Amino acid sequence: MGEAITKPRVRRGRQSGAPTISDVAALAGVSTMTVSRVINKEGSVRETTRDTVLAAIERLNYAPNRAARSLAGAAQLRMALLYSNPSAAYLSEFLVGSLDQAGRGDIQLVVEKCEGDGDERRVAQRLIDSGIDGIILPPPLCDSRAILDYLTQVGVPMVVVATGKPADGATAVSIDDRAAAQAMTRHLIALGHTRIGFIVGNPNQTASEQRLAGFRAALADAGIADDPALVVDGLFTYRSGLDAAEALLDLDPPPTAIFASNDDMAAASVAVAHRRGFDVPGDLTVCGFDDSALATTVWPELTTIHQPIADMSRRAVDLLAERIRARRSDAREPIQRVVLDYTLIRRQSDASPRRRPRAALRVER
Repeated sequence: MGEAITKPRVRRGRQSGAPTISDVAALAGVSTMTVSRVINKEGSVRETTRDTVLAAIERLNYAPNRAARSLAGAAQLRMALLYSNPSAAYLSEFLVGSLDQAGRGDIQLVVEKCEGDGDERRVAQRLIDSGIDGIILPPPLCDSRAILDYLTQVGVPMVVVATGKPADGATAVSIDDRAAAQAMTRHLIALGHTRIGFIVGNPNQTASEQRLAGFRAALADAGIADDPALVVDGLFTYRSGLDAAEALLDLDPPPTAIFASNDDMAAASVAVAHRRGFDVPGDLTVCGFDDSALATTVWPELTTIHQPIADMSRRAVDLLAERIRARRSDAREPIQRVVLDYTLIRRQSDASPRRRPRAALRVER
């Protein structure tokens, strides 16, 4: 035990100089979650490890904060939701659902923004030091290896939302992105479209890969050739949707339909089409994905895949609460993969392709 608590380099708190739970973990040679279990007097820690942690606490004169001291006996759970989503519409729905469910369950939900460039780990560490029980990761953080690996390393329960490939050890909530994209593409083909442009989402998000796979599967099922020129990259942002739509409508001939991987990029495609003198949907069908608030604030309103964003966030809160309570009672934590239903919502932005030359003149850029 003596050797375990004499490791060099003890980090101090960044502002007050007071030691943090991470300092205790570093000195004892264990994870921060193990320190938390010792503080909470959980029975799942070996006696030798417990003695090592307690010795480190005594040596550093570490005083667990009020939240950490109350974890074991308090009814209220403390969760964090980390976000860095560029889509305000998506984020708004996600926050509404998660905050509502947290309120219903007497759960304290801390919402933190990550700026990128490694900021996720710093934010997560600070939250863990403050006594957070678990963390919810919506896209794009659901696919960030940096934060996923760190939370796995320190043993903090997490729920990832809307990922195409859940990480090992993470509870996940999603829809079947591949099947949803395949359904939308089949809908477009049934309308008579054979020249369909597709705007891919952020390449760092696994859902993008799944949606592209669904698009291509529907084309293959219909015997339609997969033209690489009709598949352009996007980033799930409105700005990237503008650039992608410009590239698609520069083709000769242009596609008769554009299927964008989210509503932000679909709305951008409608804007580009209008600026070029295309009638939507008379000259160009445009469809999106998510059914965020943006889908009904543009004109014409978007045909899209309804992803139950608020319901997914509510389910994430419930699933994380199950994991935390299981851990507190020294029971086996449930690692679940929950897949919710999607719905194809048809509005005013789709139609059969025009069978005659369009009357509108192309607007010079």
